[in-house]
Amino acid sequence: MSFDLASRLAARHADNLYRQRPLLESPQGPEVVVDGRPMLAFCSNDYLGLANHPEVVRALRDGAQKWGAGGGASHLVIGHSGPHHDLELALAEFTGRPRALLFSTGYMANLGAVTALLGKGDTVLEDRLNHASLLDAGLLSGARFSRYLHNDVDSLASRLEKAEGNTLVVTDGVFSMDGDLAELPAICAAARAKGAWVMVDDAHGVGPLGANGGGIVEHFGLGLEDVPVLVGTLGKAFGTAGAFVAGSEELIETLIQFARPYIYTTSQPPAVACATLKSLELLQREGWRREHLDKLIRRFREGAAEIGLTLMDSPTPIQPIMVGDSARALKLSALLRERGILVGAIRPPTVPAGSARLRVTFSAAHSEEQLESLLSALAECWATLAKEEAADA
Repeated sequence: MSFDLASRLAARHADNLYRQRPLLESPQGPEVVVDGRPMLAFCSNDYLGLANHPEVVRALRDGAQKWGAGGGASHLVIGHSGPHHDLELALAEFTGRPRALLFSTGYMANLGAVTALLGKGDTVLEDRLNHASLLDAGLLSGARFSRYLHNDVDSLASRLEKAEGNTLVVTDGVFSMDGDLAELPAICAAARAKGAWVMVDDAHGVGPLGANGGGIVEHFGLGLEDVPVLVGTLGKAFGTAGAFVAGSEELIETLIQFARPYIYTTSQPPAVACATLKSLELLQREGWRREHLDKLIRRFREGAAEIGLTLMDSPTPIQPIMVGDSARALKLSALLRERGILVGAIRPPTVPAGSARLRVTFSAAHSEEQLESLLSALAECWATLAKEEAADA
């Protein structure tokens, strides 16, 4: 008996679900070279345009010169360097929490937090559309695992009634494929009424949301008592790499003692922490980046409505164009690519069956002219797609 991998791959092809990696041959930015072609890209999570910012690049280079290329060991052995410590202090201050803890990736932060806090006899309740890392964390925790209907507080409340042991309600802050916001005030109120904790993965909210870029918690004016466990990633709006969990002194000490993805891995290169410190400074200092991003989002939604595109209810840089059929989403993406515009087609299992979409994402580095180029190309490609479908009917 052997693994029939060929059949699995063939089925992916047949269902229009096969994934391929575009080869980026330039730094991140609106104008990139992908697979040998110059393209105007609307598919990066570099929301504030910091991934290739000269000051961030310089901080990375200077950090490597001083601290070397690698972390060398886990944080608990001898891998916890000065820049890691300084960044944790800065992130704690930024989030208004007593402490923060660095992780090497967002996936590890989510896995580490949930599995350290819960075990057999406990309960974890998650939004149906949570990121895969959160769902995996819930399953791996050993706790009783249940998913409530997307952003449905009544559905959450009914599950809270049946919860046992320590109970953790887990939600994305901004849902990565829909771009909508968690109904966080109501979620926190429902959890608090039953003595449950709330954990928010604000990977896509920190940076774009909030008056100071503090994310969804700042956006809704919530605090540590509302959201005891706050997760943020550094590879999106910060433009670098890694993640953090921010919370109470006791929470962070618990993660240091019990979070396996933190304990049993080498620390991120200290130079990356140096770059992130510079990103954090720019994120806080240059509020124009969020203002420009908001202007782009408003104009896109207005222009998309004029074309007749179906968008989701998103006030964030994530602006999905609903297409439905996977083959149709691939076709629309290909038509745009022919015109030098790069927008990814998102298909199941990343999104529910029948909800394939083009996921447009904006950066503060995009110009208004580049946005207008996208809208013009979308209008042309949408009309072409409709014409071809009518001819095939």
